[in-house]
Amino acid sequence: MSTAPMHHAADKMTSPTRAALTRTIVAIVIGNGFVAYDFTVYSFSAVLIGNLFFPSSNPAASLLLSLATFGAGFVMRPLGAIMIGHIADSHGRKAGMTLSLTLMTIGTWMIACLPTYASIGPLATVLIVVARLMQGLAAGGEIGPASASLMESVPYQRRCFMVSWRGASQGAAAFAAALVGAGTTALVSPAAMQEWGWRIPFMLGGLIGPVGWYLRRRMPAAASEKPVRFMPGRMFAEHARPLIYGILCMAAPSVSIYITVFHMPAYLVRTLHRPAAISLLTACLSGLAILVVTPLAGRIADRLASRKTLQYLTMTASLAAAWPAFWALTHGVSDVVALVIITAFVALAVNNAGAGSVLMLEAFPRHRRAAALAVIYSLGVVIFGGFSPFLVTWLINLTGNPMVPAWYLMAATGVTLVALNRFPEHSSAERVPYGGRVAG
Repeated sequence: MSTAPMHHAADKMTSPTRAALTRTIVAIVIGNGFVAYDFTVYSFSAVLIGNLFFPSSNPAASLLLSLATFGAGFVMRPLGAIMIGHIADSHGRKAGMTLSLTLMTIGTWMIACLPTYASIGPLATVLIVVARLMQGLAAGGEIGPASASLMESVPYQRRCFMVSWRGASQGAAAFAAALVGAGTTALVSPAAMQEWGWRIPFMLGGLIGPVGWYLRRRMPAAASEKPVRFMPGRMFAEHARPLIYGILCMAAPSVSIYITVFHMPAYLVRTLHRPAAISLLTACLSGLAILVVTPLAGRIADRLASRKTLQYLTMTASLAAAWPAFWALTHGVSDVVALVIITAFVALAVNNAGAGSVLMLEAFPRHRRAAALAVIYSLGVVIFGGFSPFLVTWLINLTGNPMVPAWYLMAATGVTLVALNRFPEHSSAERVPYGGRVAG
């Protein structure tokens, strides 16, 4: 006998008030957007940071070292996932999210204020790597608690739409980071940009941090569950299948966003020799596409019987579109056509944050789901996404083939399609019932 009616009855009895739900959503989305902005704005300044903190007679070597530092931030993400995810599962979602926001704010202000290599020598290189590691720790622990909080705040039939706003906030962050980068480049002279202008995007991000922290501190708190002793080995032993296939499912989304959004400006300028202004405009439009399309995809996913259906459709379409899209980019299409191609591909390939995250969250009990999703996300991004700009740049330099990003995207999408097919999905009657409150 189906238990779905019982779930709906529980939803009606325990749903939070509209005002409390609104405060929760605003606090989570703004805070997550800030974390994503601060972690990724580095990628849009990679060329300048490479010159200032990793000086070399070879510009390509400076860029590679800068991109390696961008990837180094991902090394700390699994540790952040375990540490902050456990805090969110045992002491409340709000506690975990507040800690991640605090760490990100500190790391961002470090980058904004650091002296360059010309001023303090190798110590500047060490300190910027430390700041990136701190940002990685924060980013690794953010996704799980934020997604779990959003999912637990609404009934079953609205989960994908609600969680999709976490993904949409990352699109907003990419849009804001690229817009700030484009605006700074347009308004500040190249000499001033080299001297101090590159710090502006980080300072703006640092100023947003206290706002997000304040909003999260004011999130409505619910009664915390009894603290559970966290043992990573036991979590992996009891939930090995969803954890392993979940990590593999992260291949396509993580590679797609880090190649087509965050690395695209450097690729367009360095490899395809397009104007810097056009490349940053591409990042703006891509972020805007994610912001608009992701909630629409989440609403559609809620209407389908399986959380996998929409993911199959969009990933198969993006797999088919990757090669033609990059072929057109590398064969001299106009800048306007290039903007349209990249924006359309991003809208197709990076829109499953709602359905994908909910599918994974529903595979775990409530006392494990924040840490589990954080581990899946952080390890998936480390393995597949974080170093993809570095690897793609290195492979292009090695082979001279500008189509490398297309093959990389296609391989990652193939891995995710296989893993998605094997990921355990429960029927609606088997899923963990809606908890009714956001843990505080």
